[in-house]
Amino acid sequence: MPVLFEGAQVPAHLTNIPISLISTSTDSANKYVKGKVIHKGPLVVSAADNFILKTVIQEDDSSQKPSINIVLFGDLAKSFSQSVNQGDVVVASGFQVGKSPTVRKDNHHACNLLLSKSDACIYVYHPQSPSDSKSPQASKRSSTCSAEVSQTTKAPKYTYVRLDNLKLSSTVNVYGVVVFFKLPHKSRGTHWCSTLKITDQSNLKIQCTLFCNKREDHPQIFQVGDIVRLHRVKTQSYEESIQLISAYGFAAVTFDGIVGRAVEPRTSSRSFQFHQEDQQKVEELRAWAASHSIVSATSTTIPLSATQPKAYFDLTCQLLAKAPIDTTCTLLRVWDGSQCPHTLLKVIVEPDSVEGPVSFSENKENLIANVLVYDNHVEFARQLKPGTFLRIFNLRAIPGSSRVPGLTSSQAVEHDHLAFHLHGGTSYGRGIQVLPENSQDVQELKSALEMFSKDKDDSGVSDSELMDIWCTPPETLDDEAVESCTERRCIHNIETVMLSQLKQCNDPLGSHHVRVQLSSFKPHRLHQALKLYCSKCSSLQDVPDDEVVNRVFSEASRNAELCSPPSWALSGKVNLPGISHGSSNRTLHIHSSSELLSEGKAKELIYIMGSSLEETCRLADGYQNIIPVRSSEGRLALLDWPAPFLFRGRKRYYGCKSCSEAAAVSEPSCEGVDVIDEKVIAEALQVQPLQFVLLMELQLQDATDTLDVFLWKHAEMFFNVSAEDVAANQEAQDHISRTMNALCPKGGSDGIPACGSTPVMSVCLVSD
Repeated sequence: MPVLFEGAQVPAHLTNIPISLISTSTDSANKYVKGKVIHKGPLVVSAADNFILKTVIQEDDSSQKPSINIVLFGDLAKSFSQSVNQGDVVVASGFQVGKSPTVRKDNHHACNLLLSKSDACIYVYHPQSPSDSKSPQASKRSSTCSAEVSQTTKAPKYTYVRLDNLKLSSTVNVYGVVVFFKLPHKSRGTHWCSTLKITDQSNLKIQCTLFCNKREDHPQIFQVGDIVRLHRVKTQSYEESIQLISAYGFAAVTFDGIVGRAVEPRTSSRSFQFHQEDQQKVEELRAWAASHSIVSATSTTIPLSATQPKAYFDLTCQLLAKAPIDTTCTLLRVWDGSQCPHTLLKVIVEPDSVEGPVSFSENKENLIANVLVYDNHVEFARQLKPGTFLRIFNLRAIPGSSRVPGLTSSQAVEHDHLAFHLHGGTSYGRGIQVLPENSQDVQELKSALEMFSKDKDDSGVSDSELMDIWCTPPETLDDEAVESCTERRCIHNIETVMLSQLKQCNDPLGSHHVRVQLSSFKPHRLHQALKLYCSKCSSLQDVPDDEVVNRVFSEASRNAELCSPPSWALSGKVNLPGISHGSSNRTLHIHSSSELLSEGKAKELIYIMGSSLEETCRLADGYQNIIPVRSSEGRLALLDWPAPFLFRGRKRYYGCKSCSEAAAVSEPSCEGVDVIDEKVIAEALQVQPLQFVLLMELQLQDATDTLDVFLWKHAEMFFNVSAEDVAANQEAQDHISRTMNALCPKGGSDGIPACGSTPVMSVCLVSD
């Protein structure tokens, strides 16, 4: 619902947009407009007992600055009329932009701002009155107001303190050269913590301890010698010296410390200031650090070709693939274009667990290092995507490694091989940092990788071809049966067998390679191949039909009871326009989290009661997450199975009836959560989510026999599309249909296909 706050701080996720930049194409999401009220119109009551008020704001007192009309509706207009006076400073968010019909008459902006939606907010700052000039509270309020105005009218000029001029118990802004750092890691609470030590022309070394809600808000330091700019850090005593800790409003910007490189700020902030004075400051620190040998001439970052047993080093590399080993260890397969002079440890994992290519060309395989990541680094490592460029700090080369987590019976113990381990903890700056592609180090690494591609005459199949092989079915050309120009490859080095041999095998367990054609498949109606799978009880069930789901919604709507909303929720109503011309509007009851409303995230999650399935789908276009609820014994509860527990756009999410716990609807915990998704909501609702999977029965044939097999666990890889997308996307459904028609032109009918009509596939069959 629209809200008016007096003296409250504007949420940090909102960014200011100048009035002069506003147009009808402006994306107003997470934006706010700020100005002084120069005109306040009367409160008008419409025939429908609704309120309307028009006001005009200007960015500052100067008549040269632009002004704009704001039109407020409903309770927000009434609150504005009662609480805001001419001369007050206001911040408006959650607005819509429309064309101003009075632009020629009043000479204000060609657009006006409309505040009518549920997420509309006004923040008000009253100027200091003369009678309050001696009041400490008034002085504080005045300073807050003037500070807010200065952000809109003029970019603030920051003063930076040299490290030898720091005084205890003061909040300052500083520049410094990094001489030591530890990457951000989870603290014991909910924050991310990082530690660094900086110096400047004073030659003092000052330790900094920084806490942020998000990992990306910390300084993005890539190496010792980088230069950091820290705003709003507080000084305090630490072991008879001064240290800096992050204070309220802390912000950081980082720069490359090498002389001659571009001065490009690294920061996650969208609204940081960077002027000519800042560039000069960075250049001065670069020159000073270079002339005083602040950074060691011996770099700890070395290529794989220079690694030595028992050494600790930093590695700049590209991630090619990854796989979990167990709960405390993850495998990263990386390369930097150079070859280690020592024989490297090989780690065998199940192909199903690998994210990225399973195998590579022989030449490239010789350059790949297997890095085993342990303990507190595992969570971050599992979020990395193949293709990402990394710097791994304090990596250890261990000779004679024979113990590998998850060692299988198929893997021989290797005593004379070199292994790379990233141990747990943060000592010596140990950790993993993602490097942006525009960084100088990544550009140099790319050049080395490109040189490998040019120099190596690789007669094998390339990595991109291998990915295509796994994901793309073979085709026929000119209606003649031909062998695929590439083959389906997997890691199993076994010979191809005939189907008759496979069926006569006494022990068929394991992997088998066959060359076959597809003679038929089931189901013929491909939408029936979509199933719901529970990972907890291993049940498999059909996706509920819309008619069945609609009956559940209708039953809940007819039996709607009054209930008191929980303490964490705010109740409201939403008007849904009629479907056809002349049909009446529908008013639906909704609930929303008060915490999300206070953070300006009203549209991220709502609970809706009394709606039909069709109405819920229509509302899903305007809200990120919709949870349909009903009243049960005076409290909110989820709808009965098989209704989805969540709608996210066109996607629906179902829960397992057997494994979910029947509990009152509770508020998802947003602490430390960047995005409220289906996993967060399912956990809060104590629902065991069902996973969309594809299940098909295929009949394969060769010259000797036929064999019925199931395509299930590898179906998404086979079709190169996720089952979740198939459930919501017509294009994904059409892709599967085209694929099956190409593989089996007879449409899945029984009988031997005509000669030359069906492509031949090399298939890896797994029996377990």
